[in-house]
Parts: sequence; structure tokens; C-alpha cells
Amino acid sequence: MMTGSVLDILIYVFDRYMLDEVPEVPEREHLVRDLERAGFGQANVERALDWLADLACERDRPPLPLSTKDKGKGPTVRIFSDGELVRLSTECRGFLFTLERLGILSPQQREIVIERMLALDADELDTEQLKWVVLMVLSSQPGQELAFERLEDLVSDAHPNVPH
Repeated sequence: MMTGSVLDILIYVFDRYMLDEVPEVPEREHLVRDLERAGFGQANVERALDWLADLACERDRPPLPLSTKDKGKGPTVRIFSDGELVRLSTECRGFLFTLERLGILSPQQREIVIERMLALDADELDTEQLKWVVLMVLSSQPGQELAFERLEDLVSDAHPNVPH
């Protein structure tokens, strides 16, 4: 029996339900049964579904305020806390800045991605995990189809041998 990390479960749910044209995610109790039948451990299934529920709540988060001196001056600088620096590799932080510079992530979405990354129970967070979290964040936000496609292209270009 596999237990599967929270991220494994999230990827499974994402692949199975969220990549459809019209995502039909079943009710939580059906999803729990489906995931447990697939061999995922109950504790991590609950944690993964809480993670997704928290992500769904992010849609209602108010936009980040721009201070008057930021307007029209280009990108703002994101300073990472010690806790974030410990958990997010240099590659992860660089990839986040790249996505923001390319216009794939807004500063608001970057914050959601960082928060969702830190909510994963992994000790070492790498760019593979980051790409999945970014895809999940973008797919959860209304009107992000173009950014989502651009990221999918970016991810598939970097790993041509990864199955879709």
C-alpha cells in the first residue's frame, strides 16, 4: 500500500479532476473514498483536501495594495523571511521571480503560491513541487487560462519526457 505525500495526492486529484475542460470535483467524502481506494493514507488525504480547501478560499483574498511609490516603477522586490528561505530553495525563489517577470504570476498569486508551498508537509521544497503548486494556484483562479497555458508550455519544454 502506498501512503503518498500530500503533494502526491494533490497531483493525483489535479490530474484526475482539474485538468478536464469542465472540472467536476466530487464531494469531499466521495473524494476521500476514491483516494483511499487508490491507496493513499487517510491522514494525508485529509491534509491534502484541507490544502485544496484553503486554496479555494484564496479566490476571495483582496488584491495586494500597491504603495504609491510602486506604481509604474516596475516589479517590486519580494523579501523572503528566514522560514521561507529555509524551506524554499534558491531555484524555487528564482523560478518564482521568473514566472512573475514573464507575467505568468501576479504578485498576489506569487504570495498564494509561497503560502501553499509552505503548507506542504515536505522538508525540502524543489522546483518540481513548485511547478505543480503554481499550476494548481493558476487553475483555481478565474480568468487565468492564458497564464496556465504559458506555464504548461514552460513545464513541458523543460521536461519533454514527462507524461501528461
